[in-house]
Amino acid sequence: MKRTYPKHIAAIIDEAMDRAGLTDSLNEQRASAAWADVVGPSINRYTTRRYVDHGVLHVYLTSAPLKNELGFVRDRLIQAINRQVGVEVVTEIVFH
Repeated sequence: MKRTYPKHIAAIIDEAMDRAGLTDSLNEQRASAAWADVVGPSINRYTTRRYVDHGVLHVYLTSAPLKNELGFVRDRLIQAINRQVGVEVVTEIVFH
C-alpha cells in the first residue's frame, strides 16, 4: 500500500488552478485588488474602476491632478503592486 502524506489545502488549490490554467487570471485579480492597499484609502477614494488586461493595469480616477501626480510615481507603484502579489503581473499602468 502506498503511503501518502497530507498536503496543505493551499498547495492543492494551487495545483488545481495550474491545471485549469487560471493562475494568470487569479494573479491579475490579486494585482487589481492590491491597488487599494498600495495607494491607501485617501487615493483609493478617487478610484472608480480598475482592472488588469494583459499586464496593463487600467485605473479610472475622478481627479485630474491626482492622475497627473500618480504618473510621476508609476514605476514605484508597479513595483509595489508586483511585490504584494508576489509575481510580476503588472508591466504598465494606464490612468484614465
